[in-house]
Amino acid sequence: MDTITINNDKQSLHNVRLGKDVKIYNFVNAYGCTIGDGTKVGTFVEIQKGATIGQNCKISSHTFICEGVHIANNVFIGHNVTFINDKFPQATNEDGSMQTEEDWSCIETHVGEGASIGSSATILCGVRIGKKAIVGAGSVVTRDVPDNAVVAGNPARLMKYFNHILI
Repeated sequence: MDTITINNDKQSLHNVRLGKDVKIYNFVNAYGCTIGDGTKVGTFVEIQKGATIGQNCKISSHTFICEGVHIANNVFIGHNVTFINDKFPQATNEDGSMQTEEDWSCIETHVGEGASIGSSATILCGVRIGKKAIVGAGSVVTRDVPDNAVVAGNPARLMKYFNHILI
């Protein structure tokens, strides 16, 4: 895996570890993250430091992957998906000073192998989305999603279990 830095009018990639055959489209901002072999990252995506994306994933446009998000192999992330890494975000401390990295704790989120997250879903921090789980478009995921489960709604609720049969 190579570590690259590119900064031009179409991309800003700083200290990004890239696997082989990764495709990153224009207007992507990524820094201090890892992106696995064969993954595609659409336009207007931000991937923050410490985030990891596995092999053969598809990250659709306008998605925000923050620090503390770990995405396994073969995951589909729809358009405009937002991950959150802080349960109680604040701009300032009690004394009115701006918060810094030392003033909060990053809470990790894990997305299991083969999962699919629909467009405009919001994934709160500290959850685990199971292997081959499906999160419906527009859902707000507030708790763990089991393997092979289909969830949807706000908050996301279990709709059914799905058997993935590859033909």
